[in-house]
Amino acid sequence: MIQSGKLLSGVGAVGALLVLGAAPAQAEVSAETQFVFNTFSFLIHGVLVMWMAAGFAMLESGLVRTKNTATICLKNIALYSVAGLLYYIIGYSLMYTDVAGYIGSFSLFYNSSEAELALINAEDATAELIAPVVGNGYSVMSDWFFQMVFVATAASIVSGTLAERIKIWPFMIFIVALTGLIYPIQGSWTWGGGWLSELGFSDFAGSTIVHSVGGWAALTGAIILGARRGKYGADGRVRVLPGANLPLATLGTFILWFGWFGFNGGSQLALGSALDAAAIAIVYVNTNLAAAAGVVAAMALTQILYKKIDLTMALNGAIAGLVSITAGPDVQNHLYAIVIGAIGGGLVVVTIPLLDRLRIDDVVGAIPAHLVAGIWGTLAVGIFGSGSLGTQIVGILAIGAFVTVTSAVLWLALKVTLGIRVSDEEEEMGLDKAELGMEAYPEFGHGSQTI
Repeated sequence: MIQSGKLLSGVGAVGALLVLGAAPAQAEVSAETQFVFNTFSFLIHGVLVMWMAAGFAMLESGLVRTKNTATICLKNIALYSVAGLLYYIIGYSLMYTDVAGYIGSFSLFYNSSEAELALINAEDATAELIAPVVGNGYSVMSDWFFQMVFVATAASIVSGTLAERIKIWPFMIFIVALTGLIYPIQGSWTWGGGWLSELGFSDFAGSTIVHSVGGWAALTGAIILGARRGKYGADGRVRVLPGANLPLATLGTFILWFGWFGFNGGSQLALGSALDAAAIAIVYVNTNLAAAAGVVAAMALTQILYKKIDLTMALNGAIAGLVSITAGPDVQNHLYAIVIGAIGGGLVVVTIPLLDRLRIDDVVGAIPAHLVAGIWGTLAVGIFGSGSLGTQIVGILAIGAFVTVTSAVLWLALKVTLGIRVSDEEEEMGLDKAELGMEAYPEFGHGSQTI
């Protein structure tokens, strides 16, 4: 939002110049300078989003029990690695290359452009070599890198929900399909210029395209996998299985909050003009306000409902606020960002006990924070932003149906063939020893290893 005082002073200065007969100065940058800044924006914002992988690892490590900590760390670094490989091999092409309505190209191995390689390998950087590179607006692989870290984020959401009872290798097979096929195909519908884009569906940085996709995959997996042993009693009572390290979970949340500035800010997709810089500043502020509102709303609601403030709800409130604003962080009234984030934080507090009543075991609360808040944030674009509410609903339903069906088919296939759940004995022992043969905290002994 432009501050009115500065706007008026700018108008006054222009008027004075016109009165004096002088033309206002035009501050423009060259095409090559725009190329440099756009590429830098993709790279530095991509690095921030990559840092979110550490945030997910720390958040999940803090919310699982000690006997499963090493496994959750392994899953997070493994899924980030698999996401990068699969998105390079096939994912990016499916999402962005020659998209025809519903899907892109099945060409393998997305590489740097011939024009960029010619410029890099030339003895002299002539104008003829520079022109086609600069004309693209940004480095080809800088865009690939920025898009890749987004697909890794979607995969991370699944990890936390299914923690403490899923086998590692079937989980990794699912991640291969999610990052190489499921995510890119639905992403092509909007960001690749496919049918939802033509319909007018709007999702600035991925409340639905990234976060609800991970949420739908996690929800179907949680239903098919089943709850942890001892989580739900035969009498319907819900047993709390508290996480082992809340300071670590808090650190993970702060890291995610930090990385989200890259997630939303970089989705401006340019930094080569004053317009882009001003727009990114608005996105940063809205991102921060929505997260803060999500925390405060979750704190207030838990105090009202439970007479105590719940730290884990506050942490997920921050994430829900961030997810909620991700579809429309460019809204120009910052008060809207606060409202959107606060509603997202409140939805977490309401949804977590609802899932327990349905006996859906979500270890870290990822389904409320990413799926429910992602749906809300996408709807908010049609309420507070410039999108059509009807079109937003169509996008939510189409992507939700596609991801749910494909995920369910894959989870069921893995369950029938390889099996997706560890044995009761292995679950009680802990996945660290059962799957990895090690412990994250061996010096602590085994007193905290039982449920």
